[in-house]
Amino acid sequence: MSITIKIQKLKPEAKVPSYAHPGDVGLDLYSMEEKTLAPGEHYLFYNGIAIEFPHGYAGIIKDKGSISKANLHTMGGVFDAGFRGEYNVHLVNLGDKPYTVEKGDKVAQLLIFPVEIAKIEETDTLTESARGKGQFGSTGRK
Repeated sequence: MSITIKIQKLKPEAKVPSYAHPGDVGLDLYSMEEKTLAPGEHYLFYNGIAIEFPHGYAGIIKDKGSISKANLHTMGGVFDAGFRGEYNVHLVNLGDKPYTVEKGDKVAQLLIFPVEIAKIEETDTLTESARGKGQFGSTGRK
C-alpha cells in the first residue's frame, strides 16, 4: 500500500526527508543547525519542512539507530494530518557524554501510519476483562 505525501521546504537549506534504502519505513529527518547536547539536555531540532498527508494517517517521530547508540532519544513526536507547521524533533541526551549534532545530520525517522479515528462514548461502567485494573508488573516477572 502506498500514499502520496507532500513536502514543502520552508527554508531553502532544508533537506527533504528521504528513505535511505528501498523498503525502509522511516523517512530520515535532518537537523537545520549544529548543537551540542550536554548530558540530560533537551533540545528541539527544527527540520525546515512542512508535510501534508491524508486524514486517517499520523506522522510518528522515532529514534534513528545511530542516534540511539549515542544515548539520544526522541521525546513525543506525533504529528496529525491537519498540521501544516514546521516539523521538529525533540531530542534528549540520556548519556553521560556531550553529543554534537551537525547541521544536515539525520536526527530521527518519520513513520507515516494509518490510524483509526475513534468515536468517543462516555459511560458509567466498563466491561470486565482478564487484566482488570492491573498495571505495571501485573503479569509477574516470569
